Amino acid sequence: MPDAARRAAPGVPDAEALLAALPLPVVVLDAANRFRSVNPAAELFLGVSAAQAPALRLSDLVPADNPIFELLRQVRQVDATVCDHDLTLESPRLSRAAVTVQGVALADPPGAVLLTFQDASAARALDRQLAFRSAARSVSGMAAMLAHEVKNPLSGIRGAAQLLEASVGEADRELAVLIRDEADRIRALVDRMEVFGARPVERAPVNIHRVLERVRRLAQSGFAADIRFVEVYDPSLPAVWGNRDQLVQVVLNLVKNAAEAIGTMAEPRDGGGEIVLRTAFQHGVRLAVPGSETRMDLPLVVAVRDNGPGIAEDMRGHLFDPFVTSKPSGSGLGLALVAKIVAEHGGLIEVDGRPGRCEFRLHLPIHPGEAQA
Repeated sequence: MPDAARRAAPGVPDAEALLAALPLPVVVLDAANRFRSVNPAAELFLGVSAAQAPALRLSDLVPADNPIFELLRQVRQVDATVCDHDLTLESPRLSRAAVTVQGVALADPPGAVLLTFQDASAARALDRQLAFRSAARSVSGMAAMLAHEVKNPLSGIRGAAQLLEASVGEADRELAVLIRDEADRIRALVDRMEVFGARPVERAPVNIHRVLERVRRLAQSGFAADIRFVEVYDPSLPAVWGNRDQLVQVVLNLVKNAAEAIGTMAEPRDGGGEIVLRTAFQHGVRLAVPGSETRMDLPLVVAVRDNGPGIAEDMRGHLFDPFVTSKPSGSGLGLALVAKIVAEHGGLIEVDGRPGRCEFRLHLPIHPGEAQA
């Protein structure tokens, strides 16, 4: 076909311009799985530049036993579109999970395949966020029930125990003290549960770096005195639209969990325990505001990462469920409270847990005035 016939009509972008504009990572491989082209989204996704790509094969980025090579074989064999879901692309140069890969055969050159990649981790995070909110609502209802149905009779039990303590003999006084102490313990538990009650968030502009600095100082003066902290901050971040005290509570819970995870290691890693506090500005994350039809941009990322043992496989789907914990003396309420507070801020929380590494990422809204600036 003559070049003139292949050109796009006036005003219509050509194929290369269309691929470059796509937000979806797209690559073209030849019959030997060498990169013929990569669009800008694929450069970011694969961590290679368009200039580097022609010198690379797919096997330079992904191990030869990865299922993506079977997908390529099928595409070439049946000359049709083949799609595979939930692939993991893992190597020293690349780390992507929950990826959907779609391949289609190209006629020119023979054996060429066009691949598209779609990261499904964001969709999974949104699904988990809905589950977290559901868990938070169930805990809120339980807290209201406990406060109403338990605290009043508990006060009566405690008062009766005090009266008995003053009027019985020495042998029975010990039992009266036990009743009073247990009543106090149950009341303290109910008080802890009351923080899950549904309350409007009193918002103001919050400097997230001051929140992180406060948490770091609290941790290093107490439970994390022997752990090294690394701060990787974006100093140009705008203010978070939220409640300062609640955000301190969220980050403090995450840092405390990280320190406890590091403390469970049988042998310290080279260089000892480490907690990384990171902030960044990231476009493209939006979420519905609870109880509203509006949607909120969540460009502020706050991450807490540790080099502990990671998250056990059987715990990953239940981390934010109330009363679920892997700690012998844990209550299972810390992360449930984190999920509740983040949800009430209209935010999103993600978890990336693997052996030797665990990271919690918070996506938070910015102050509306700065969003319009």
